[in-house]
Amino acid sequence: MFLDAALQTGSDRMRQTAEKFGFNNEHFIPVRSAKATYPDRLDKPQTALTGMGQGSLSSTPIQMAMVTAGLANDGKVMKPYLVEQINRPDLSVIEKTEPESLGQAVSERTAKTVQDMMEHTVREGTADQAQIPGTTVGGKPGTAQHGADVRDERPYAWFVSYAKDKDGSPPVAVAVFIDPKDMDISRSDIGGGRLGAPIAKAVMNAVLKSTP
Repeated sequence: MFLDAALQTGSDRMRQTAEKFGFNNEHFIPVRSAKATYPDRLDKPQTALTGMGQGSLSSTPIQMAMVTAGLANDGKVMKPYLVEQINRPDLSVIEKTEPESLGQAVSERTAKTVQDMMEHTVREGTADQAQIPGTTVGGKPGTAQHGADVRDERPYAWFVSYAKDKDGSPPVAVAVFIDPKDMDISRSDIGGGRLGAPIAKAVMNAVLKSTP
């Protein structure tokens, strides 16, 4: 389904939408973050593969957190930053980062459609380990191959998710990336839902509990 959707959309429109989410741009948070890439001039097979995050597409955890946060924010993508504020020894504020919008990546209707699918995946699908009682959670697990000869390589495990309270407070978004290279685990047990969802749940829970 995702391959067919990417193929029908076409590489130009796929790349343009990806760039609205932040692909093909370096991000300074304020340290430099490697840019995720959606190449141009892809052929049809390569275009189709990008629909499921494979082929020539590359990404980073910060980029996937931006995508997830943008979808949870009804399509509006925000500029990422590492430090919220800098304080003096007496705790008075020296500098405070103000939220900055990078624009509307997709329509609110499209974002809510993806939210519905991600929330269904947590309620009844492969992301059920990210459930937080009393909180709306959306998630999407995945695996990604690496290298040219992947027959003997174990894939990376990914998990992206968001959580939001019923009071309408801003959602918290998390991207989990796991390289199982040094883990004592079989290839069949590597999956974003198994490995990444519990980590994402713990992080989201901690953020929600610390929010006034």
